[in-house]
Amino acid sequence: MRLLPRLCLTIAPLALAAGCADNAMVLKSQVDRFQQQQVAMTRQYQELQMRAAALDRDNQELSAALAQVRQQSKIVEDQLAGTRDQLRSVTTQLAQAKAERVAAEKQVETVNASMKRQSGTTITPNSSLPQALPNLNLPPGCVRRDGDVIRIALPARELFEPGTAQLRPNAAGLIVQTGSELLRLYPEQMIGVEGYTDSEPMLAGRWRSAHELSMAHAMTVYDLLISRTQLRPNQLFVCGHGGNHPMASNATAEGREMNRRVELVVYPEKRQ
Repeated sequence: MRLLPRLCLTIAPLALAAGCADNAMVLKSQVDRFQQQQVAMTRQYQELQMRAAALDRDNQELSAALAQVRQQSKIVEDQLAGTRDQLRSVTTQLAQAKAERVAAEKQVETVNASMKRQSGTTITPNSSLPQALPNLNLPPGCVRRDGDVIRIALPARELFEPGTAQLRPNAAGLIVQTGSELLRLYPEQMIGVEGYTDSEPMLAGRWRSAHELSMAHAMTVYDLLISRTQLRPNQLFVCGHGGNHPMASNATAEGREMNRRVELVVYPEKRQ
């Protein structure tokens, strides 16, 4: 009977020790699981940080691109506004030029009629001009037949200072030589002194319209022919055509240069 209490006292510590061992293993398993979860969460956190950094870079790049697009859009808007202003200005100048052209044409008609009355010229029809063109010392294309008339085009660049009716140093010799040759070949024919310009709008200055400038060019040549050759007022008449009747397209600089000219036009009609 004394052995039972002793046996109980021996078994109780062993059971307690076994229970502690089981608890330690459970705790260690839980710690290991927590550590694995912590590692996984750390890895996930790092991945999220990397994604956040990449999104931040993308956002900065998009913001920079958006700012550049806005700047370019502002430049385009400014350019468009400037183009609209230029278009309005050109439209206004064109309307003004048309009005001046109508007024100048009426003025030219009045001047021509007055000059014919003053010179007492009577024009008699005659279509007997020779078919062969005169051999003048001028660039190719300056002498041409136009129906019943012969046209000698003197380029304005060789006659006048730009934008003026002032003769260049060698212009008088060219005009006198051409006029004298025409008098020799066509001593009885009526000769028109006709000024032409291009279609460009006139710049602010002395001339109100292209017709006025072309008339001034023609009158300068007329005055020189009367004073330096044997051509007489009753054999000549003057007119300014402005930008009408171009020889070439006004779309190019070369064409506009060809259109700026003074033509000496030999008509089949004879003076009386």
